[in-house]
Amino acid sequence: MFACIFVPNFPVAAVFRAEPELRAQAVAVFEGKPPLEKVFAVNESAGRVGIAPGMTKAQAELCSELTLHPRSRLQEASAHAALLDCAQSFSPRVEDAALDTALVDLAGMESLFGSLPEIAHAMSQRIAGLGLEANVAVASNPDAAALAGRGFSGVTVIPQGKEGESLGSLPVEVLFAGWIEGEREGKKKEDERRKNSERLLATLERWGIRTLHSLAALPEVALSERLGQEGLRLRQLARGAAFRTLVPVETPAVFEEGVELEHPIVLLEPLAFLLNRLLEQICARLASRALNTQELRLTLELESLSSRNQEAQISNQQFCRTLRLPLPMLDPKLFLKLLQLDLSAHPPGAPILKIHLTAEAARPRSAQGGLFLPPSPEPEKLELTLARIASLVGESRVGSLELLDTYRAEGFRMKRFVPGTYSDGTVSETVRQKAAAEEKSAVTALRMFRPPLRATVTLENGEPARVLCSKKKEVQGAVLWKAGPWRSSGDWWEREAWSRDEWDIALQTADGAGLFRLMHDLLGGSWFVEGSYD
Repeated sequence: MFACIFVPNFPVAAVFRAEPELRAQAVAVFEGKPPLEKVFAVNESAGRVGIAPGMTKAQAELCSELTLHPRSRLQEASAHAALLDCAQSFSPRVEDAALDTALVDLAGMESLFGSLPEIAHAMSQRIAGLGLEANVAVASNPDAAALAGRGFSGVTVIPQGKEGESLGSLPVEVLFAGWIEGEREGKKKEDERRKNSERLLATLERWGIRTLHSLAALPEVALSERLGQEGLRLRQLARGAAFRTLVPVETPAVFEEGVELEHPIVLLEPLAFLLNRLLEQICARLASRALNTQELRLTLELESLSSRNQEAQISNQQFCRTLRLPLPMLDPKLFLKLLQLDLSAHPPGAPILKIHLTAEAARPRSAQGGLFLPPSPEPEKLELTLARIASLVGESRVGSLELLDTYRAEGFRMKRFVPGTYSDGTVSETVRQKAAAEEKSAVTALRMFRPPLRATVTLENGEPARVLCSKKKEVQGAVLWKAGPWRSSGDWWEREAWSRDEWDIALQTADGAGLFRLMHDLLGGSWFVEGSYD
């Protein structure tokens, strides 16, 4: 058995998916270059007020109740991708029949999703959740399912062997109602197919053939003599007896949504409203495929004004931001807040003309807490907290320290913070090795003074004998014990080279004895007390 998911009036449906508030209005979609724009598609409300495809935009503008919307290839591509996502959530064998049609092989799917009527209703509900209103039809062959999907509204299930009887009431126009897209087939091939369809339809009308039942009743030999093989193919389609194999499509695991703006926007508040809609659409598509995402890429097409030869010319440039998540997630509200914080720290700086959002698909994470491990914060809340802190203090000041392979003092860099335990409660290998090393050896803590304390050092035989520190009188006195020096130098090839001697000393202070680290800057000649030992 095969299923067909057909979206009637696809250009208008793509607009309604991107802008749901237009569903209650009379809408006409136009295309073309000014001043030759023509109405391309209309919804039922626009048809009732006298708007029809082929009218010029100037004629349609005379209707005050009408909302005119330019045709958007980007919105149609996103709606088509959502249609394929819905189909592939039920079966791995899906044929991309047209921009408005997807054919699904349901062989073996009844054990997973239930009976055929249950599968058809589940498809209808899922495609509605993705923002599209579609007809769903189930039949024993792909072409019969496609005809039923184009001819009957809602959900239709044709029993096996009843194809001709069920399709007989449909008008013959449904055989030529496949939505043709010039960019998919080529303009020349599209024109040839349209002319051939119009010729065949005119011939059938002259014969008085109005329904598929009448076409199926024509004698096979006589029809072949007059219309050739094309007439036999149409007769087979009308009888519901055309059998063929599906041509499965393989779609990449990248989910994209975009919107083209009629007027540029500057403020982040309207941008957040549009981003919220795009994120909800992407998350709905990911959820239909049982996937999460770990990386979001936002691309904004900006408007910039450049002057050339004393003439102002408009040129567009792209602004890209990438949001990498520590774990696969699927929360549109969290994604929106993270993008808002990122854009607040890195504003686009120019009016925005187009918004494009891409999500890399990832398998959902499995979470299971450990019985004997302390609970760790939820990854979503932790990521949002870190993003808020980064927006206040800067991205370079948030993260965890990573020691560098160098002898330079305080040689480290900031890296992305990763919790010590995973979401399933297991301890990471790095944390496990660190804990094992700490158990084997005792470590004395060195509390660093930031900035280090400048000191005056009295030397005897080239070694420190007394230390005076005016800023902190607790760090001064006679040297009771010393070890060193440990000399380190490096980065001589750069301007800021470093060369230093380090001493570990014990001082007789007013409060008793204390252990300190003393550093001699060999390039500047100054002495500093860098810290104290616990």
